[in-house]
Parts: sequence; structure tokens; C-alpha cells
Amino acid sequence: MAAPGLSKTLGATDDAYNRGRFPSPEGPVVDFALNDEQSLIRDTARAFVGREVLPHVRRWDEDGEGFPRELFGRMAELGFLGAPLPERYGGGGADYIAWALLCEELERGDTAFRVVQSVHVGLNSLALLQWGTEEQRERWLPKLATFGLTEPGVGTDAANLQSTARREGDEYVLNGQKQWISLADVADHFLVFASVDRSKGWRGITAFMLERGMAGLTTGTLHGKMGIRTGNTGIINLDGVRVPVDNRIGEEGEGFLVAMSAIDQGRYTVAAGAVGLAQACLDASVGYARERQTFGQEIGRHQLVQQMIANMAKGIEAGRLLVWRAGAMKNEGRRTTRETSLAKWFATDHAVQSALDAIQVHGANGYSNEFPVERYLRNSKAAVIYEGTSQLHTLIQADYALGYREDRPLRSEPWPADGFTRAGA
Repeated sequence: MAAPGLSKTLGATDDAYNRGRFPSPEGPVVDFALNDEQSLIRDTARAFVGREVLPHVRRWDEDGEGFPRELFGRMAELGFLGAPLPERYGGGGADYIAWALLCEELERGDTAFRVVQSVHVGLNSLALLQWGTEEQRERWLPKLATFGLTEPGVGTDAANLQSTARREGDEYVLNGQKQWISLADVADHFLVFASVDRSKGWRGITAFMLERGMAGLTTGTLHGKMGIRTGNTGIINLDGVRVPVDNRIGEEGEGFLVAMSAIDQGRYTVAAGAVGLAQACLDASVGYARERQTFGQEIGRHQLVQQMIANMAKGIEAGRLLVWRAGAMKNEGRRTTRETSLAKWFATDHAVQSALDAIQVHGANGYSNEFPVERYLRNSKAAVIYEGTSQLHTLIQADYALGYREDRPLRSEPWPADGFTRAGA
């Protein structure tokens, strides 16, 4: 049950959550009415945000030092840190729509809390679930990890990694640096990508699980970020780090496929979170438009203010349905590269526009951190850059539409949610 007064703070839009029937690409009608478990996860996340995040987030944002580490423990106690993982590996066994609702609610509080879902669960745990051996799943899935792909000179062009891995007997020796890594300075485990043969391009990239304390592995925190100041973002330095062969995830040379599978999961969380951020913008704008008066009436009566609010609501509904469609496919173990790309592209662009409009609705007050909408704008901008820029997703969707791009089967396919069977099985 949500904390008292929380619905007023975050907005009462439960009806929108509990609606939704539309045709899937396969033809049949998909019913997105929430079940009891999905509703419980949504309400639990909303209560957590109201109790643990909203009273403190302005101060955390101003300090720029990140939220207290003990909140990771509280999120773990609530089952947030393993929500969609199978119960046999210590997870919550939630389906992917429930996971999307969790991400949405966390980002309505602050983007940094959704980032924990993206990195800890999406980019790491689900990649390990898909590509790891049974021994590796049992060894690492219950533990915290972060994801190291981006480098100082390599972002969107992920196949051009500069970090190297040299095989020496039963070990690899890793050298290089990773940058813009979420949770870099607080994580205990790191899923890191390096090339065993740069002449092979993406076919030389290999994935490794590293552990804090390994000789030659150091981390640091980046300061001065425009947004997401409540979350930790940093650097991973690799200086002759010796990694056992048993810590390799997937086969040698499969790292790029591991990374792209992980990014599919990460994009899903980013899309769901962007819906939550846009919802926060709408909630704040509706509240302000009903309170602020000009020319003798609420500004919500002015048609151009109504236009901005209507556009926020329209995009939220469309973005949420795109996320839920991808979630329904994920539940069945389907590949969702196209669907998560589209949801991420649409929802993150809409979140930025919603934040801009929310500031406009607030007028001069929106330009001050006395109101949360300026933080929403700063936070929203990052998501149209990471996990593939909006420009990259434009090209991806064009290639799918033109028939230039086709998803091929993977050696290790995505896992369906607990209680579901793989589509076509």
C-alpha cells in the first residue's frame, strides 16, 4: 500500500496503468491489465520512493555525492535488486512488465534509482543469466555488479574498444580504461569488455567478470555532471589485471554479442524509466497549473498550457504501451532488439520534451531548484545519449523498416520470465 499522501505527490494515474489492449505484431490481442503481483511491485516501489527518496533527493542532488549506500540494502530487502531473476538464483521471479513498473516508479523519484536497475539487473545479472555457465550463475547472480563497456574515446562505436585482454595460460591480462560507468566507485563486481585481437574488430571482443580487490583494478568518481547527480558515475582503470579463464563470460570473441544482449535489457529499463520521468513532469505540471493563477483564473484554463499538458499525457500513454509490448515479448523469451530500441528512442525523447514543457508551465519558478522540474530536465538529457543516442536509434529503426537489418539467432537466447515458456517451444 502506498504511503499516506504519496498519491498526491506522485499523481494518481492508476487507471492508466490498468488499461491497455492492443494487437501484438503476431496478431493476437494482448491484455495488459495488471495482475496482483504487478500491482504490488508498483505500489511497493511507489511507497519506497515516497518514504526514502522524495524527502531527501533535493539535498542529494545539490551535494552531488550520490545517495547513501545503505539504500542499496533497503532495495535488496524489498526485492528490487533481483526482481526479474529466476527464484532458483535468488531472484524475485517477477515478469518483465512488473520490472518495467518498478523502473518507472523509481525514476519518478529520481533517475539514479532506476540506473541501479539498469546496471545491476539489466546490464549485468540478465547478461550473466543469458550467457553464463550454470556455475557462474550460481556464483555471481546474487551479487552486485557494474558494466564496463564505454571508454574515454569509444561510446556509440562499441566495436572499436581500445581495452585489451591477453591470454597467458589459465589467465587473461587486461589493460585499458572504462569511463562513464554507473556505480563504478561503489560496485563489488564488474562485467568488463576487452579485445583479445583488435584486428578482428567486434569479433575479438570478450567479456569478463572482475572483482574489486583484484591487483591492478582501481576506480574513481566523475564529478561535475549536468544531471543524475544523485547517482555514482565513474572510471575503471585496468593495469595488468589478471583474470582467471573461469571469469570469462561466454566464449572468447563473443563479448560483443554479450554486450548487445545486455544493452537490449538496459534500453528496456531506460525506456520504462523515461516514462516515469515524463509522468513526474506531468504530475508536477498538473499540480502547478491547478494552483497558479493569472488573469483571474488557474493557468490550467489557458489553452496553450493545456496543449503542453495534453502532449505530455499523450506521449506517456504511447511510451508505456511500447514498453509493455516489449515486456510481453520478453516474458516469452523473444528477442526484442527492435522493440526496445523503439521504446527507448520514443520514451527518452518524450521525457526531454516533457521536462522542457514542465519548466515552461512553471515559468520562472521552473528555472529554480525550489521546484523539481529543473532536475527532471537535467536528468532527462542523459538518456538520449547513453544506451545509444537518439540518432543511432533513428538509424536502427530505419534499417529495420527498409529490410537492411535482421536479427539472427544467438547461441544463448534470452530467458523467458519465470512461469513463462520460450515462444515457439
